[in-house]
Amino acid sequence: MSILINENTKVMVQGITGNQGSFHTNLMQQYGTNVISGVVPGKGGESVFGVPVFDTVIQAVEFDRPDCAVVFVPAAVAADAILEEVACGIPLIICITEGIPVLDVTRVMQAVNASGVRLIGPNCPGLISPGRSKVGIMPSHIHMPGPVGVVSRSGTLTYEVVQALTDAGIGQTTCVGIGGDPIIGTSFVEAVKMFQEDDETRGIVVIGEIGGEGEEQCAEYIGKYVDKPVVGFISGRSAPAEKRMGHAGAIVSGSTGSADAKISAFEEVGVSVARIPTDIAALISDLL
Repeated sequence: MSILINENTKVMVQGITGNQGSFHTNLMQQYGTNVISGVVPGKGGESVFGVPVFDTVIQAVEFDRPDCAVVFVPAAVAADAILEEVACGIPLIICITEGIPVLDVTRVMQAVNASGVRLIGPNCPGLISPGRSKVGIMPSHIHMPGPVGVVSRSGTLTYEVVQALTDAGIGQTTCVGIGGDPIIGTSFVEAVKMFQEDDETRGIVVIGEIGGEGEEQCAEYIGKYVDKPVVGFISGRSAPAEKRMGHAGAIVSGSTGSADAKISAFEEVGVSVARIPTDIAALISDLL
């Protein structure tokens, strides 16, 4: 099994007529993703690569209910796009958009938590279940089906690690980019829990970075509930304190969220932590 998406997942694209929305819709279709509809206000009645476009999410849902929505709209309207999807009960929402104001995301998370839908992101690359489906912007050619689940805050680090895994002949069940913002919809803990419960996933890779406490919380969860081998990587070992590095959530305040704290938390529960991303393939291979 894969987690979250598979070859039967029906996908709706918010912002399908924009440059990024149309470009990645085409790539998703080429990979075999079942894109059934798009939504852009004022563009209803048009089509993109054979996909019908609607003015509202309600209209798209009435046409054919999607299992998943992916958001490619500008930051100023992304929160409203997600809220529209939540109101329509779409069970899985993936927000690629970066730069959404934190207060907007806080408002979104209140609705998400109250509704029971799952949000991946914002500011994430999406996810891919190799050989089955991809939703978002991950480059499909570096992935291959296999036994390792990957979860990461960083898109580019995900790609580097996946390429190393694939080069070593180690495929992936699903790769999930949870996003690098201070507030995100799905945590490391939630992703690891899904991999732990997935029969096809035999090993897990966790790619973290400085800032926040998500990795420490994940380490605590692994120590209590995960019996599959886990390998980790933490970027930002040399980052100076109080300086944000790349992602909005990658900032160290005092000792909180430091690379050393995260690495120690993983090692204390038996998780091997790679010094460089390309070491991950060898570490997980020895444990499978």
